[in-house]
Amino acid sequence: MKVGFIGLGHLGTAMARRLISEGVDLVVWNRTIEKAQGLGAEVSNSPAALVSEAPIVFLNLFDSNAVSEVLQGPEGVLLGRCKDKLIIDTTTNHFDDVEKFHKLVSSEGGQYLEANVLGSVVPATQGALTILVSGEKSAYDRALPYLQKLGKSIFYLGVPTLATKMKLVNNLVLGSFMATIAEAVTLGEAVGLDRAQVIEILAAGAGNSGVLNAKKEMLRNEDFSTQFSSALIYKDLHYLQDLSSSLKKPLFTAAVVKELYGMTFTRDMDKLDFSAIYKIFKEY
Repeated sequence: MKVGFIGLGHLGTAMARRLISEGVDLVVWNRTIEKAQGLGAEVSNSPAALVSEAPIVFLNLFDSNAVSEVLQGPEGVLLGRCKDKLIIDTTTNHFDDVEKFHKLVSSEGGQYLEANVLGSVVPATQGALTILVSGEKSAYDRALPYLQKLGKSIFYLGVPTLATKMKLVNNLVLGSFMATIAEAVTLGEAVGLDRAQVIEILAAGAGNSGVLNAKKEMLRNEDFSTQFSSALIYKDLHYLQDLSSSLKKPLFTAAVVKELYGMTFTRDMDKLDFSAIYKIFKEY
């Protein structure tokens, strides 16, 4: 059975490669077709054509606007044969838009499943992502064999929008940890220690975390090749602010951290890995 995959950014490509390595017969589509070269998968002409031949389709896109375009745009998924098809959306969306996506796909006779992933390129290649899932139980059961090829820990949260909202909450921790670690490294350097030694001490002490373990080589070598970009964490924290506002809850840490990542846009660093926020702190 063919499985579709739409969206071949850094994470999407890693996930697609993982599925192919696990024996999944993948057909892909990406706005920039060149990104599909070397993947070893069939390339479809459009999202509509792709969904017409694949009973299950993964999406991994930048934001809700991109998902909306792929679903509803010219030659979009919803113009294809969607009846009985399953759309598994791994994009980090705005929680309001996700609710609309569930209804849109359902109106065409298909099923839509939120499958928010925690983790980036490296765990994706290892099948070690954490995946948060919301949607109909029958859709989850149908998706599970494929999700298990990508994820080590899978949480079925059931109610639509819960997986998306929890992903945003998770990324509050992700963005805040990365900013704090980056600032701590620059302070350690400022007092006269070597950067590598600062990182080693933090890893053995209060900084010990999945975030530091994943990013310590990038920090040590100042190699910020993109795995998860600053633009993405900025977008996620903006969505989180909207979520907090809808709950009428103040949001303190995320507001400051979001603006720190916002500074990467004026320095042409927004497409670098989000650990490049180290360079922002290094300036001061």
